[in-house]
Amino acid sequence: MPQRRFVPKRPPHRGAEHRKPAGTLKPGADSRLGRIFARIGIPAPGPFVADPFQIEALARVAEGDCLVTAPTGAGKTWIAEQAIARVLKAGGRAWYASPLKALTNAKYREFGAAFGAERVGILTGDRKENTEAPVTTGTTEILRNQLYDAMDRGVGLDTDFVVLDEAHYLGDPDRGVVWEEVMIYLPPRVPLLLLSATIGNARQIADWLASIRGRPCAVVQAGRRPVPLESLFLHPSGTLMPLTGGEGKNGQPRLYRKVFDYATQRRPPRLAPGRRLPPFDQIIRVLAAYDLLPVIFFLKSRADCDRALTLCDGIETDPRQTERRRRRLAELSAASVHIARHRHRFAAARLGVAAHHGGQLPAWKLVVETLMTEGLLTAVFATSTVAAGVNFPARTVAFLNTDRFNGKDFAPLTATEIQQMTGRAGRRGMDRIGFILAIPGPYMDLALAAELLAAPPSTVESQVRIDFSMVLNLLLSHSPGQVEELLARSLAAFAIGEKTRRLDRRRIDGPAQLLAADFRRHLAFLQEHGFVDDAGRLTADGRWASRLRVDQPLIIAQGLREGVLAVSDPALLAGMIASFVQEKEIDENAATMDRCSELMRACLTLQGTLRPFARQMLDRGFAVRPLMPQPAATVYTWARGEDWPDVLRRSAMAEGDLVMLILRTADNLRHIRSLSEPFPETAAAAGQAVDLLLREPVATDWGLET
Repeated sequence: MPQRRFVPKRPPHRGAEHRKPAGTLKPGADSRLGRIFARIGIPAPGPFVADPFQIEALARVAEGDCLVTAPTGAGKTWIAEQAIARVLKAGGRAWYASPLKALTNAKYREFGAAFGAERVGILTGDRKENTEAPVTTGTTEILRNQLYDAMDRGVGLDTDFVVLDEAHYLGDPDRGVVWEEVMIYLPPRVPLLLLSATIGNARQIADWLASIRGRPCAVVQAGRRPVPLESLFLHPSGTLMPLTGGEGKNGQPRLYRKVFDYATQRRPPRLAPGRRLPPFDQIIRVLAAYDLLPVIFFLKSRADCDRALTLCDGIETDPRQTERRRRRLAELSAASVHIARHRHRFAAARLGVAAHHGGQLPAWKLVVETLMTEGLLTAVFATSTVAAGVNFPARTVAFLNTDRFNGKDFAPLTATEIQQMTGRAGRRGMDRIGFILAIPGPYMDLALAAELLAAPPSTVESQVRIDFSMVLNLLLSHSPGQVEELLARSLAAFAIGEKTRRLDRRRIDGPAQLLAADFRRHLAFLQEHGFVDDAGRLTADGRWASRLRVDQPLIIAQGLREGVLAVSDPALLAGMIASFVQEKEIDENAATMDRCSELMRACLTLQGTLRPFARQMLDRGFAVRPLMPQPAATVYTWARGEDWPDVLRRSAMAEGDLVMLILRTADNLRHIRSLSEPFPETAAAAGQAVDLLLREPVATDWGLET
């Protein structure tokens, strides 16, 4: 990981790294918080009453498409449920799509309870149940693939209503293209409901949808958050105070006077020396004194989340609550020895605290989410992954830094990112008020925090781009000219068109032209290598290659054509395919291949055979990832039946990363399994390999829902 480069607006004094912590925190509160804290409590029980924005959205989606923007916890799911119920009553079918498997699984359970388990199915790649049910929950990639298949067969998508949850993923650099494809390809007859908490240009996106789908798209925005939020600052002495107080000359929120005085001190006191984490047990004690629990602490890294658990030993717990947690943990982990022996189990059971991040087993993350939603945890230490759509609410959300590692470097948080995190504060029906807590530290810019909390949602921009899988699948049902017409319907092209009109219709070369040029570049390479003929139609090879909807379809397709992937040993095939999957750098201590092993010989042959084709791709400017031997060795040993602890130790990977590697390998193998006609032997081995890979603890997530 690169060195952190974020510099606060008011950098700490040069000697700050060696400053002593403030000492034991003594719970205290600024006098101005008295009236705010008096509002803390649980709302009186009563019948559910829909908010005006919910009623309006339900009416609008009956007339056309609808984009709903409302804060997290405002009740967007209620709109989806009611709209789906209306479709079911009319004898129709509905599709709910989300970006996250965890969120999809949660909605699968919720919709099953609402409509009956027999009427709801799920499709997430690694989970496929009740697929003929009238309600399908799944990931957006699966929905996009179904649209590809429907266009290929010349039929309409078998649904009467589509919900795209977390619609701001349209602007995600890595996956936004999938959202945009769904919106472009979805037949206009199918009403579309988009749900998001953070879209700054909702009206522009609605106008774009109306222009490409030929039906109105309403924008419905929640007037207010159902559970109001207050922002606080924790002084290193243990005193809570308002983070802001009034507005500055430019209309931006102004730091509360005492917070400003702290932020501008030459040598302010610290909660912990240098870059160390603060005493979380003491912070939790302060929050408990003012009834501000449960709390989610957002930390910058997985390692910090795990280390935070070791700083909670001083928490005082209720023996009765501890016993409840122990019993519930026993129930949730009955089906999994790996969960029963999880290294964080003691902290969860004894102290009521847990970590939640992408480096953990998915099954353990589900346990943590269950304990939190059932009110059995006091605090959760999480990375930003928990903010993205998982139903994981708390009374207070605390953050210690205003920057975030974006996969390449540390950069300041955006308004959308911080709104996703703070959206978890304040539980509808459980809280009258929620809280956001800024905790000072070396990477907390208090002025920036105040600005971000008050900032409007960020603008969502098009991320559409061309790749070989897209080109192959569009050519199944479109001519090259028709594909270029589709690309001209992108959000990016629409935005440029708006700009052109504002500039008196002067021509602007923009995304539409660039996309068309990039499409022609991909098309030429496919024609050169026999996947597409001179007339722009897919050849026999192009048709089966279009079913490889994976990250590197052309390289794998070439491996199949060359016969180098024609292996009958499922474990060997799994290892070879894993070498295409891994993107991240692997620890130098990770498992390596025995130089005399069958896997090593197979991978060397694979590499040598594909090298000329890969070089041609690179010469044409197409990205080609190098084959990775360590993932191949790791997946191979797992497929051959080695125990999880041994494979995990040899891999030198975090458990969650290893599970993701295996699941992604299995997903690639599923696509190869579908090629039973042109490659029967390899397809059969791929199917057997999937079964070998998906065993405990990789495939036990779903048994923990009791």
